[in-house]
Amino acid sequence: MCPVDLKRSLGESTHAYVVGPAILSGYRLGFFRRSRLRNCGVLDITPNASSSVHGVLYRLPWRLSKALDHREEGYQQETVTVVCGNRLYHGTRTYTVIRKLVTEVAPNDWYSNVVLRGAATCGLPEEYWWHLFHHIHRLQCQEKFADPAIPRAA
Repeated sequence: MCPVDLKRSLGESTHAYVVGPAILSGYRLGFFRRSRLRNCGVLDITPNASSSVHGVLYRLPWRLSKALDHREEGYQQETVTVVCGNRLYHGTRTYTVIRKLVTEVAPNDWYSNVVLRGAATCGLPEEYWWHLFHHIHRLQCQEKFADPAIPRAA
């Protein structure tokens, strides 16, 4: 969702294509895929009737579709309806993990910063930033304390 990170992988600035903050109902955010490239958990959405996910709606030109699909390796396109600015956007393309893990994998600090920067840059509610921050922190703590190579005090 971060326009700076999109620019890095799509090769051009995407700020002009931001429509605004959006909400996807009936899904929850998670980190159900380990990226080989980043060696950490990466974002995913998964159906959950009682949840919603905040994100960023872009109106990207079709010429960027191939690069976007390449960027989202390990994901498949899904068509959803989001709410942005009190308007419904039907037929919105999103990406979901193809082979979801059973449990979430913590993102590393670099990826966490990209996610949080995207949330802040694109105007997601501050309460949601904190939700993301705490969710990421909880996953990182669980992973840290589950690692048998890390010594523990007796």
